[in-house]
Amino acid sequence: MESALAEVFGKKEKELIKKIPAQMKPDVWATLLALIWLHGFKIDAQVEWQFLAMKAVAWIRTQKVVDQSECVRVGNALLGCQVKEDALGI
Repeated sequence: MESALAEVFGKKEKELIKKIPAQMKPDVWATLLALIWLHGFKIDAQVEWQFLAMKAVAWIRTQKVVDQSECVRVGNALLGCQVKEDALGI
């Protein structure tokens, strides 16, 4: 988690860190938030980021995320999105 990423989301780095689900590593959380943000705010530019997102999804799948649905819910609430888990491809 970096301040530059938090800035893109319009949040403070501390706020993002505070919301990390207990079972999730910070780098996985940052990647999940980025995916939610892309789907929630940059869907019109999907052609530009879709391959990067596919790589991110593949990497998230290799991580042992417990209660992934809850993590997506928390991420959506934090970023003000309503992205469905299946839309993310994870």
